[in-house]
Amino acid sequence: MAGANPFQSLLKEINVNGETFHYFDIASFPEYRELPYSVRVLLESAVRNCDNFQVLEKDVRGILRWKQMKGTPSSEDELEIPFKPARVILQDFTGVPAVVDFAAMRDAVLKLGGDPDRINPICPSDLVIDHSVQVDFARSEDALAKNQDLEFERNKERFTFLKWGAKAFNNMLIIPPGSGIVHQVNLEYLARVVFQDAKKDGSLRMLYPDSVVGTDSHTTMINGLGVVGWGVGGIEAEAVMLGQAISMLLPEVIGYKLVGKLSPLVTSTDLVLTITKHLRQIGVVGKFVEFFGPGVSELSIADRATISNMCPEYGATVGYFPVDKNALEYLRQTNRADEKVRVIEAYLKATDQLRDFGNAEQDPVFTQIVELDLASVVTSVSGPKRPHDRVSVSEMQQDFRECLTNKVGFKGFAVPEAELAAEGTFSWTDGKTYALKHGSVVIAAITSCTNTSNPSVMLGAGLLAKKAVEAGLKVAPYIKTSLSPGSGVVTYYLKESGVIPALEELGFNVVGYGCMTCIGNSGPLDDNVANTIEKNNLVCCGVLSGNRNFEGRIHPNTRANYLASPLLVIAYALAGTVDIDFEKQPIGARPDGSAVFLRDIWPTRQEIQAVEKQHVIPAMFRDVYEKVELGSPAWQGLNAPTGKLYPWDVASTYIKRPPFFDGMTRDLPTIGNIVNARALLNLGDSVTTDHISPAGSIARNSPAARFLSDRGLTPRDFNSYGSRRGNDDIMARGTFANIRLVNKLVPRPGPRTLHIPSGEEMDVFDCAQRYAGEGTPLIALVGKDYGSGSSRDWAAKGPYLLGIRAVIAESYERIHRSNLVGMGIVPLQYLPGQNAESLELTGQELFSIAIPANCKPHERITVSTDGGKQFEVIARFDTEVDLEYFRNGGILNYMIRKMID
Repeated sequence: MAGANPFQSLLKEINVNGETFHYFDIASFPEYRELPYSVRVLLESAVRNCDNFQVLEKDVRGILRWKQMKGTPSSEDELEIPFKPARVILQDFTGVPAVVDFAAMRDAVLKLGGDPDRINPICPSDLVIDHSVQVDFARSEDALAKNQDLEFERNKERFTFLKWGAKAFNNMLIIPPGSGIVHQVNLEYLARVVFQDAKKDGSLRMLYPDSVVGTDSHTTMINGLGVVGWGVGGIEAEAVMLGQAISMLLPEVIGYKLVGKLSPLVTSTDLVLTITKHLRQIGVVGKFVEFFGPGVSELSIADRATISNMCPEYGATVGYFPVDKNALEYLRQTNRADEKVRVIEAYLKATDQLRDFGNAEQDPVFTQIVELDLASVVTSVSGPKRPHDRVSVSEMQQDFRECLTNKVGFKGFAVPEAELAAEGTFSWTDGKTYALKHGSVVIAAITSCTNTSNPSVMLGAGLLAKKAVEAGLKVAPYIKTSLSPGSGVVTYYLKESGVIPALEELGFNVVGYGCMTCIGNSGPLDDNVANTIEKNNLVCCGVLSGNRNFEGRIHPNTRANYLASPLLVIAYALAGTVDIDFEKQPIGARPDGSAVFLRDIWPTRQEIQAVEKQHVIPAMFRDVYEKVELGSPAWQGLNAPTGKLYPWDVASTYIKRPPFFDGMTRDLPTIGNIVNARALLNLGDSVTTDHISPAGSIARNSPAARFLSDRGLTPRDFNSYGSRRGNDDIMARGTFANIRLVNKLVPRPGPRTLHIPSGEEMDVFDCAQRYAGEGTPLIALVGKDYGSGSSRDWAAKGPYLLGIRAVIAESYERIHRSNLVGMGIVPLQYLPGQNAESLELTGQELFSIAIPANCKPHERITVSTDGGKQFEVIARFDTEVDLEYFRNGGILNYMIRKMID
């Protein structure tokens, strides 16, 4: 049972603005000043929440020993610590399943004799209905209205359900659709930096650091403002919302020192792509990265947020910038109340959490220090298939041509020599004939939170567009161009600075506010374009200002996709191809025929900053956000159900009560061995959650499409997998449905597998159903970095519904491993140096796995095959809490049993 806080003596009083607040004086610990600033936040949470039940006094002492345990690269001691974030942020794509699960948990608690009211958020949760518009309409004056009207029509049921959730559950703030991208809204509006609890019951008003976990991996973007936060699966987020601590290993902290200044011609996007490649090479998976050094002061908060946003792409848990004077000024610029900023500053000073990056005496101890001279950064893109494959623009043409002929892989398409000159032509509505070749750009999108939160690159793109229009340049009409800002503030300052007309003239109309092309919602290409690409087997390209470019994610017809700054998105759209050397070849021609080079229209950093200083002002943020919680008239007009229990509609193809708790009992289930299982899939390295979890549009020949067709829906009404995340029938059928999935059990890429022993090739879902009918348990064999990418809970829920009981991998992405445990799936890991190939596993064996009833974290257990082969694997239960969740059949089952005790 919870007890008194043993650190109560550290409670201090502070008076600011005539008001009295209290805080825990963590700076009084002798070890404190050697701790990285990110670890100080973990320490404060442990001290404040210490009750010797969920958080023990020894947990606090362990964090204080960080220098001894993690202060050098050779430190190998592992310590499990609890962490209670101050809040949770949900994106609607992952928020819908969370609210669905909460609603279903209430049903289950009631059925088992408990009080359903206990299923209620305890930790504050911000749910942003991240209006992930599909870009059906791009180049038109009313594209925004058309896309949003269509999206509201498609997703009315989903929005209605969330509106019910806002009423049914306490402590939940919902930001309605059309407001922007969750991470940008978090940065500009929701983030507190320091919580200032206003107690209605007369208890102490506490100050403590803002910290957050979110249901999208790019939650780390808020690290740029000095808020410790990272992405977790929806499953884990739900547990935090119900008051559970996150169990984590005390992290190593890599100190990333920035020195020097950026060239006037490079952008923050170029910097983040450079850092992403650098940190991937160093290896920071599972670690904290904390930025320091005098170079940090040269970066705006938006620049820092851009770097922090890409944290999942370089693999760290957080990419943290401690709060400094620039962060406080950003709060004022974004219309946070000055009296609150004064409280924030006073608290941070009192606890030695306010950073001066120019003062080396403040530098803490780091596990390891790496350095980057900002002056070394050059204009860059990343691709064609991974965000950390950075290419300098000066080498882009050569690199792309090499990719064409390289063997199939992350940097190769294996185009035969005889087909390198392939070309296809088509007629357009303007009466002209256009040609497509390898490298032709067919999608150019300024999209995603990575860059649209940053005024410097957005205004830079506008200024470049303005200069291009003045030079008489145009973008080919068949290229699908779009501009999807992360919040209304972006449109506000683009209009005020006078660049919107030029952007629209080049086809970059505002098409909506939310995650679009970056998440795969690029919408259909014109049939003439798509048919020309397919008929000639062309490697055509998408260029986007996003953070993800995994194969098959952006669009089925763009085999190569490059991440780039918004300026370069426009540049490549103007060029019409990535097969260009901007230094030697013109980007286009003026009406008089004279050549225009990219350098002729490229704005300098100083030009951009001058416009930014003039036009990005607090009044914009006030005007946009003072009414944000009210929502649009369409949102206001939604009539949501009332009541504590949701009235499930059994005919709904959007919202369905999930089967996760069917048959659940009060007593713990018996842990049993996995006997005579088949491998549903045998996969290689870097299988992402985009390969596993349903995302993007629903293919017309897929099991999900057949399910919807059987219920009378036409392809026009299929919508996307994301919009149907509240229906497990759809999501199970879309699991492993990626067209680029490479399954070694079948000869060609795609969502297919082999049923054994019949030898029949089938869709993955259909095969899983047949195995279920035969009573055959399933496992999956996979390679390195399994589950990298977005933190999608359906990447674990889907395999669970397919019947997968265990996964054997060479290594796991942090969030995905946690999600597997959260669904009761056993994550197993080959011993170092071993994999399916070295063990000569084909995936066609029968597998039996002996799971001890008293299994311990990282215990070695034995896998046997029907051929007599035996090998050991490591049970990737990293903590005792992991095991407790597994014994309960998953984290949500654990919470239900806890609620009915």
